[in-house]
Amino acid sequence: MRATNEQNVSLLERARNSLAYRTGVRVRRRRFPRTADELGRSGLLRTWWYYSVELLPGLVARGVYPDDLPNIPRLMLRRCELGGAACLDLGSMEGLIPVLMRRGGASEVLATDAVDHCRDKLEAVQHYYGVRFDYRSVGLMYGLDRKLKGRSFDLIHCSGLLYHVFSPLAVLCGLRPLLKRGGLLIVSTNVVLSDGYAMEFNNGGRMQRERNTFWYLSVPLFDYLLRYLRLAPLDCLFVPHEAVRTGESYVFDRPSGYLSVVCRAEDGPLAAAGDEWMRGSAESSWEYLWSVDWARAGRQPRAVAGLKAEPDRRFFRREVECLDLWEAVRGREPLTCASDPADTHLLRLADRA
Repeated sequence: MRATNEQNVSLLERARNSLAYRTGVRVRRRRFPRTADELGRSGLLRTWWYYSVELLPGLVARGVYPDDLPNIPRLMLRRCELGGAACLDLGSMEGLIPVLMRRGGASEVLATDAVDHCRDKLEAVQHYYGVRFDYRSVGLMYGLDRKLKGRSFDLIHCSGLLYHVFSPLAVLCGLRPLLKRGGLLIVSTNVVLSDGYAMEFNNGGRMQRERNTFWYLSVPLFDYLLRYLRLAPLDCLFVPHEAVRTGESYVFDRPSGYLSVVCRAEDGPLAAAGDEWMRGSAESSWEYLWSVDWARAGRQPRAVAGLKAEPDRRFFRREVECLDLWEAVRGREPLTCASDPADTHLLRLADRA
């Protein structure tokens, strides 16, 4: 009987913790290792990590990326003013970006993932970094405006996600109403360096063997979809896939790379000169009008987040006040190596941004 009762208590505790993480209710504080010996025995350093995270001084849980690979969404976040901002992070893994958001001055941070696969590590990272943020497991990343009712954000971070979903555009439609007017979206994804408007499908695993990878957008299409959804690209960084040295091969038969863009939410679509289709579609397309809750987007308050400095306007369009991503990717030097650990996928205890 005692064993049965203990099993029931264990099941109940797991159920409570799972419910807490699905709903954002904070769970009880656990006791985490305080010394190097305790940490070594705990198994935290031996489990799989996506990011590399320093848990105690000099003791790092190793992630999947090399130490010198630039983390360009992190660099984009550093260019944003977060003081007092409400922030949303999608696909948070162990919480590198939420930690940096909180340390950067964000007043409120909601981390999310599809499932609770990193729950214990998220708890550990919050403990060792002395920060608190809320968490939800939200399932598939569609319909986020319905899943996060009553929420609005000054800055949303959506990186490493769009190539993992069947419909990248549908995901963007769901997060768009959550963004405050004038708010910032950092969105990063794998792209194909092509001047056409197309998506490449990962048939046969030709782009990546990873089984949740589906689409790479061309850079012009990525740019067009953002402007179509009233998101003005302001700045970007690009890493060619030849520079990504992990156990996974990212190089295939088309030139490709990873592109991170910071955009500002605008009140109308950003059609280039002569593009009457975009304007007309925004006025009358059922898909456009019904896939995004534009009324909710229009009711949002003004955002407090903004860029810390004026963006480089060398590659801005003349007729639309935003960056031309294709021209910027072709005209700027790509990033291939980071000399500063603070620019990488390694989170250190001393890092503030």
